[in-house]
Amino acid sequence: MNKGSISRVKAIAKKEVIEFTRDWRTIIAIIVIPILMFPLLFIMFPLLLESEAAELNSIVVEVVVQSEDTPDNLLGQFNASSISITQENLTVSDSLSNPGDDIDRLRSLSIDAILRVEKREDIWYYAIIHISTSESSNEARNRLIEGVTAWENNETQNIIFEQGLEVNSTLNPVRWDGDIAQGDVATQGEQAGMLLSLFIPLVLAVWTFSSAIQPSIDMTAGERERGTLEALLSLPCTRNELLFGKWLGVATITGVGVLLQILGLLFAIGYLASSSIIGIPDLSTEAIILIIASIMLFAIMVVALELALAMRSHSVKEAGSILGPAIILIIFPALFTQVINLDGVENFWFAVPVVNVLLALRELLMDRVIIEHIAIWFGTSLLYALLAAYYAAKQFSREDIVTSLS
Repeated sequence: MNKGSISRVKAIAKKEVIEFTRDWRTIIAIIVIPILMFPLLFIMFPLLLESEAAELNSIVVEVVVQSEDTPDNLLGQFNASSISITQENLTVSDSLSNPGDDIDRLRSLSIDAILRVEKREDIWYYAIIHISTSESSNEARNRLIEGVTAWENNETQNIIFEQGLEVNSTLNPVRWDGDIAQGDVATQGEQAGMLLSLFIPLVLAVWTFSSAIQPSIDMTAGERERGTLEALLSLPCTRNELLFGKWLGVATITGVGVLLQILGLLFAIGYLASSSIIGIPDLSTEAIILIIASIMLFAIMVVALELALAMRSHSVKEAGSILGPAIILIIFPALFTQVINLDGVENFWFAVPVVNVLLALRELLMDRVIIEHIAIWFGTSLLYALLAAYYAAKQFSREDIVTSLS
């Protein structure tokens, strides 16, 4: 490609970017949403969960305790909890777990849970009746379980003590020596890398694909509907130069969105690291370079494929109906990739389209630089990108598709 050809490609790309970003809503979609996505997800979501948990802990749950002879030390376990207890006689004869006539009270939410206790010979039996679709009922059940568990531990210790045995050695004959965390030789950075590798490849892949859909449609089927594509074809440029220019325009818009998304991710990780929720992954220089290379190859393939599919469409509506559901081609492999065990993973997985890049990202985020795997996913990704570019070039060379809407 000579200097003049490069200038024409850059001019076409500049024209496409300016036209696409002219609307302020497009600027919001390209800049604001990506950069706020991860901070909102990683910062606001945990804060919201914490607020909801605090609110749930503060509520007073209504509990009915049904028993012929309720142990006083059992009721004492609930004094520290926000539980309002009403005692009733036990009338169930067949099974403690059978709700019987009490089912209406639970479904009407007049009470949150029922604790039934019955002593048979020397053993206490209990059941908790609740409704799982109610948060307050689930909270009541959890508090009852905590109280019953504490009561059970006390009863067990008393029985052991009455038998003349030492309680601690009897209940804990096998113990971990030292701090459990010290047995893990993985660093905090390696643990953080493994945690991030479970969802970052999925999010990056889906965002790269979805952020390229609209500009791909606008610069192909959109221009055909507006009647501006014929004007571009009258310029002194080849079809390949037109393709490269439009590809560069879409890649620029998509790249900005992905870059801002990564910056938002780094900011969120930095915030979480400062709050000790998650650490910063330990990545070597080689791993960082390879991560960038894998994302670039994936973007090349995705943008070229979307441009080709959009160019084959006869209208913006048809292009949207094709490219919208096509995101399933990314989501399904991405979800599947998350469950693949990286320890001893077969080499052929690194040759499967989409899966290869996502697996590469998972390994690299864990700072695993395996030459054999790199050679496979890099070679196949490059091949898929070239095939997608060739397919797009074929579509741009078809006279009936470029100039006709029929």
